[in-house]
Amino acid sequence: MAAIAYVNGRYLPLAQASVNVEDRGYQFGDGIYEVLYVHRGRLADAELHLQRLARSLGEIELPAPMSVAALRIVIAEVLRRNRITTGLVYMQVTRGVARRDHPIPSPALRPSLVITARRKPEPPQDIADWTAEAITLPDERWARCDIKSTNLLPNVMARTKAQRAGAYEAILYDAEGNVTEGAASTAWIVTAEGRLVTRYLDRHILPGCTRAALIEALEGQGIGFEEREFSLDELRAAREIFLTGATSFIKPVVRLDGASVGNGAPGATATALFDLYLQHLR
Repeated sequence: MAAIAYVNGRYLPLAQASVNVEDRGYQFGDGIYEVLYVHRGRLADAELHLQRLARSLGEIELPAPMSVAALRIVIAEVLRRNRITTGLVYMQVTRGVARRDHPIPSPALRPSLVITARRKPEPPQDIADWTAEAITLPDERWARCDIKSTNLLPNVMARTKAQRAGAYEAILYDAEGNVTEGAASTAWIVTAEGRLVTRYLDRHILPGCTRAALIEALEGQGIGFEEREFSLDELRAAREIFLTGATSFIKPVVRLDGASVGNGAPGATATALFDLYLQHLR
């Protein structure tokens, strides 16, 4: 069965789905996106993703293409037409079609909305089957990483360097030598002293939805953690490193820049949080 995409009010075979060449998303990257994991027919952390979508739209003064209720209906229909119960939903909203000129057009354009979906396997039941390697790279992204913009060229280049090094992720650090986040994930460490740490939210990192869901679960279980800056030296000396994201779930990093992290196997904290997150998904 051909994959079906939603494009501006129409459900089309993916091979026929297209947008205007003067869409500002194509010309300028003038748009935002969201990726949701679908687990056994349910959208994981849907409220968090839809709230972040609304926030990103507001930050770049882009009107919502439809109500949240209508958007949920369209997402459900895309999943139904593609017969997907476990997989990913990709949503992209751009400012729309206009003659190429840098300023935001006035009056506002009709936003473009594209939604696609594809099958993905369920999370593994054993964290030992879910480990990763990572490299470290300078963070060369723009100054508003809190907006889930389609402007992802630095992320693309960082992930390509990681792939070419045989790694899953690039963990980024700023000019002061402090870790920001992964190119497509949130970075966490368990320090040499046993403290669970992730960076605080500001304009330099994306407010990860899996990060937020995990923090809620940590607070519900009474598990302590710190939101603060941590340095590249702390990262390299960490007892454990793991990543969170809509497709990473809880993913332990067992090698960093070619060196083993801890004993080179998933640590006790990542293992416990992996199990906790699987419970959350179910």
